[in-house]
Amino acid sequence: MGTWLLVTGDVGRRGAMDRAHLALAEYLSLRGDEVHVVAHSASEELLALAGTHWHAAPKPAGSVALGSPVLDAVGRYWARRLSARGARVVVNGGNCLWGDVNWVHYVHAAYAPDFEARGWRPFARRLVHEGYLRAERTAFSRARLLIANSHRTAEDLRRLGVPAGRIRVVYCGIEGERFRPPSASEREAVRAGQGWRPEQPVVAFVGALGDRRKGFDTVYKAWAELHRKGTWDGVLVVMGSGAELPAWRERARAGGLSSIQFLGFRTDVARLLAGCDALVAPTRYESYGLGVVEALCTGLPAFVSRGAGVAERYPPSLRPLLLEDPEDARALAEALAGWASRRESVRAELPAVSELLRREDWRYMAERFVSCVESVPLGGVP
Repeated sequence: MGTWLLVTGDVGRRGAMDRAHLALAEYLSLRGDEVHVVAHSASEELLALAGTHWHAAPKPAGSVALGSPVLDAVGRYWARRLSARGARVVVNGGNCLWGDVNWVHYVHAAYAPDFEARGWRPFARRLVHEGYLRAERTAFSRARLLIANSHRTAEDLRRLGVPAGRIRVVYCGIEGERFRPPSASEREAVRAGQGWRPEQPVVAFVGALGDRRKGFDTVYKAWAELHRKGTWDGVLVVMGSGAELPAWRERARAGGLSSIQFLGFRTDVARLLAGCDALVAPTRYESYGLGVVEALCTGLPAFVSRGAGVAERYPPSLRPLLLEDPEDARALAEALAGWASRRESVRAELPAVSELLRREDWRYMAERFVSCVESVPLGGVP
């Protein structure tokens, strides 16, 4: 029986990183290992796991910026205690300056956020971003092993000077039972419940609206262009929340784009995707892209930026769905129009891809992750 310490922001099912840590903790617990988790919050599922201990790191005023130094301090405290007993310590990016395993889900140096807000907020966010960059550089240089969530992320690490021999790639898993091609009756029930007509093309966007990284501004421009032509009858379903959500709602209302439905943050994404026809994700930076994988597993063609980590998982038959430039709204509009005219034939390409991706579930990910870690002895460099 081994001992592990996981240091992460949150553990649960809300985001890819949260879900990945829950899956790793579940796997280790089932193996009989002792698992310690330092996090701001932990789901009931985590707390119910045998041999698992949560050490809370408070997040003052709910602020990530204020909570980050607390997470680092609490994480290093437990790392000192547990590493003396031979524990493996898994940190994430620059969230805790400890030199064992670094699970890299995001590289801040690979993307500089762009905020629309005026006043002191953009200035404060830039300062926070610069702090993340400094912590990240230190953490990456100290790590014995870095596990990247895609080859794109691995390349970003190499550009920062991390030796290739210290990097392994392990993709995130998937809940194959939830994200699967729906039956005809399931699909019809969702569409009827949402008021989507049977023949209407329904396109989903899933992502936070806190800044422009996910590319919703490009989606909005493309959608407006399609409607200006007067022949587009689609519905755009936006699942996600964030500081810019109210502004986008108002802009769509003022622009007469009633075909855009802003649903906010949803816990039933799998159910809603079952009633959709495609997904758009012209992201400016995406280390992986779990939402895209979920759409593919559901049987939806997913338009995503070629530079996103998940794009490397697209087989040749789906590469026409890759977007060359996340800024090019016109190209996205043309891609959507072309897809709508042949959507049934495009959809027929998806079942084989869905089946392949759904085999690599969260347990598969956890097994690969642990295998990588255990191949590197404590105190050694791979």
